[in-house]
Amino acid sequence: MSEPGTGGAGAGRRAALVAVVAAADELGHASLSGLDPVADGLEVRADLVGDPEPRRLRRLFGGRLIYTLRTRRQGGNHGGAPAERRERLLRAAAEYDLVDLEWPDDLVPELTSRIPPWQRRVSWHGPEREHGGMRSLFGAMAGVPAALYLLVPKSSPAAAPGLLAALGRSDVTAFGIGESGLWTRVLAPWLGAPVAFGRVGEAGADGMPSVRRLALDYGLPALPRLDALYGIAGPAPEHSLAPRLYNAALRELGLPALYLPFATDSLACLLRSAAVLGGRTGLALRGLTVTAPHKEDAMGLADQVTPSARGAGAANVLWHRDGRWHADTTDAAAALDALARAGVDPAGRRAAVIGCGGAGRAAALALHLAGASVTLVNRGRARGRQAAALTGLPFVPLARFSARGYSLLVHATPLADSAPFRLAAADPGAAVLDLVYRDGPTALAAAARSHGLPVIDGREVLLVEMREQFRLLTGRRMPLGPALLALGLRRRTEVRPAGNQ
Repeated sequence: MSEPGTGGAGAGRRAALVAVVAAADELGHASLSGLDPVADGLEVRADLVGDPEPRRLRRLFGGRLIYTLRTRRQGGNHGGAPAERRERLLRAAAEYDLVDLEWPDDLVPELTSRIPPWQRRVSWHGPEREHGGMRSLFGAMAGVPAALYLLVPKSSPAAAPGLLAALGRSDVTAFGIGESGLWTRVLAPWLGAPVAFGRVGEAGADGMPSVRRLALDYGLPALPRLDALYGIAGPAPEHSLAPRLYNAALRELGLPALYLPFATDSLACLLRSAAVLGGRTGLALRGLTVTAPHKEDAMGLADQVTPSARGAGAANVLWHRDGRWHADTTDAAAALDALARAGVDPAGRRAAVIGCGGAGRAAALALHLAGASVTLVNRGRARGRQAAALTGLPFVPLARFSARGYSLLVHATPLADSAPFRLAAADPGAAVLDLVYRDGPTALAAAARSHGLPVIDGREVLLVEMREQFRLLTGRRMPLGPALLALGLRRRTEVRPAGNQ
């Protein structure tokens, strides 16, 4: 690893992937038998699933076994007496390759005299500590020899990567918990942590992604050289497909960068924290794609804003170049390009745009400029009236909206699991442009197809939009092949980047 502050993190190392069993149904044959090609180790959270038979685990999994009995004091579920806890830890030491010992309560002679250093993982989960406090804490923990040290602050997740960069050690890992800490889990191996943890099953409330997602979205366990960071900023970006697309493209092009999910309630705070972290790690934040409700803030924080973003009153991409932050929106051009690829000309059509956030406003303006007669629709009347005042377009409350009479319906609300309006009244042949996406069809797309309406899937729009965002962020064109694979779309004729710039 490079010296702290010089960049170039990773540079060809490899991280060990540990699959964590945190639910009883993850102990089944189907869950464990396919882990060998994915994971190097298997961690059993005994405080959550009990004590499974280690010999059975070894029959199903060939890697290292790790035993953890996390106490309630440190965020786990074990509340037994100290004597019972120590008995279980010692019993596990006879069968497992590594046993987690909590700092400071487990570091007593009864345990340390019988569990050798090479079999210990010394861990701490606790309240926020400022940077110097975390270093002081690690100094105390390191006084007890161990194979690995684990520090997990319960708040201020940026303290964890700062600590790793300052220590420059290969026997320490640190990350934050919850959705806001996901990016620190992913980044930790590039800052020297020897291991990354992922759930056997789906992501949990603690922010731990599945071990398979670590491989698919971030390319782990490989650690190619890393000089810069990009990411998606929003209140809950952990389910976004963007990291999978961007990181696949970055790897394909050999660019030394990583795209991370930054869960944040404040875009301004994120930019400030990123600047501090960049000074400590040498990994500068070069750009962000931005989701609601931060799109208006993105425009306000930028030094330069494009006319299209000003017209929509929102920006969904921020990039840093020549010492300045630049802001733009790709929602408008992506909507028009997706329609053009589907053979839908907006000119002369009566269009309804359901959803008056930044994406809806940008799409509505683009359709209006392309010759469509556009009506804005929104559930909240105040936001709808605000959008109407900003764009100069008419507004209808969702409660009074009927799809009848519109030949183009644009969905721009956050709803993926339920349709925000009824399609039964839609005119035959009315085109549905879905700006929302997920791994499969949204509820609205499925309903539209069931009514025989032509649908432009949100993933198609996403592909066009992200290719343009990628160009703005990196100055390079996103390769089509990895993007189609990541989205589960078929290879087809080359897609023009949004705006065709």
